[in-house]
Amino acid sequence: MSADRQIYLLNPKELSPETIAVAFAKTSRSPQSFREIAADLTEEQSAQFHEKWVVGYGHASVAEHAILHLAVENVSRLAIEILESNRLASYTEKSTRYQKWDAEAFHRPAELQGHPLMDVFARTCEMLFETYLQSLPAVREVIARQEPKREGESDAAWDRRVRSRYVDVSRYLLPAAALANVGMTANARVLEHAICKMLSHPLEEVREVGKEIKQVAQAEVPTLVKYANRLPYLDQTCQSLGEEALHLAARGNGEETDWCNLVDFDPAGEQKILAAALVRFGEVSFPAALAYLKQAGEKEQARLGRLLLGGLEEHDIPLRELEHTLYTFDVVVDQGAYFELKRHRMMTQTPQNLTAHLGYAIPTAIVEAGFDARYCEAMDAVREAYEQIARFNPFVASYLVPNGYNRRVLLTLNLRTAFHLCELRSASNAHFGMRRLAQRMAEQIRAVHPILGAYLKANPAESWDQVEEKYFHST
Repeated sequence: MSADRQIYLLNPKELSPETIAVAFAKTSRSPQSFREIAADLTEEQSAQFHEKWVVGYGHASVAEHAILHLAVENVSRLAIEILESNRLASYTEKSTRYQKWDAEAFHRPAELQGHPLMDVFARTCEMLFETYLQSLPAVREVIARQEPKREGESDAAWDRRVRSRYVDVSRYLLPAAALANVGMTANARVLEHAICKMLSHPLEEVREVGKEIKQVAQAEVPTLVKYANRLPYLDQTCQSLGEEALHLAARGNGEETDWCNLVDFDPAGEQKILAAALVRFGEVSFPAALAYLKQAGEKEQARLGRLLLGGLEEHDIPLRELEHTLYTFDVVVDQGAYFELKRHRMMTQTPQNLTAHLGYAIPTAIVEAGFDARYCEAMDAVREAYEQIARFNPFVASYLVPNGYNRRVLLTLNLRTAFHLCELRSASNAHFGMRRLAQRMAEQIRAVHPILGAYLKANPAESWDQVEEKYFHST
């Protein structure tokens, strides 16, 4: 083996994902180069290796070297939500913000086949799509007035700019049953867990998608996902804790809370981050650094904060030491905003089931278009249909709920993740529901951690209440 540095790709066109995974795994005990190891392997030998080490001995990290790219088409956005609930995978989906939906493009649940409630379900979805299509030209007229053509701007460029805004508003009428496509890139270890979760889900569509993904994946990684099966633990936990939550709800929700509530944080979080940074760049212990910072006072902490964050430029990512403190938010946002929020998978997200119980948002552009009566009529009709179907199956009823309905989500994130979210989602081209949330989260973090929170790069051109006033109609 040459001592000269070499960097090269193991070509997935020439080697299967399982063979590449074995080639990387064997380097821990073999003096050969990766090319030499791979050249000696057959697919049968790779399968035997994975059976012994990954399955037999639980060395699951080896499976992370087998990467698959999956195309998933014409599944409901509710099913996509489940598929996308995996932290260490990558997704790109058909966007309701930039594309228009056809009237028949919605999933019809197998649970309702042959049931009288299927008529209620189908009529409600058809009504929502009809209302959605009717709203498009009405809202477009409003947005076109607000966004006149710029000097030198082509008709096509202006149309794209206007479309991105009026479609973003009208999509509030699209139900979770709307069909979409998603591309998924994941390693075999993540994919195995994703399949297990889908096979254990209460919705038949999600279970069927899980089965099909497993079949397709086995053509490339026959061993690494072979044992992905339904997990009784997930089934049982969903049922038992669901019953407990129903009992709690029956006692009443208690005091009403704000739509965005910072419910938990570490008062010493800033000191811990600064202490961690001193540990990284010095030879001091964490307890010693923390003790120093606690007695140093705000002026010294602010000086160290400037050294840590004051040099950040536009595309810089803060150091990982910002991960040493956490914030937990209890938020209620519309489903359209949640679909943007769920992309931030490095945080921990606990969404409640999608229901019609928390009311719905009314975009100001809907009112300005004179479409609010029709919009509210459609949303109220959804609530009635939802209640009918929820008595039969609350999970199936979720398919009916449009993007405009509100949803509760519990979020726990570190300061480093907050930096990314608040900057990206407060940008002027972000969805207005997410802009409001990002600005509000930044405000609440700054209130409890003013030294480091001052460096959060939320868009200075607007505040959360300005977004709310401009884009949301208050009833």
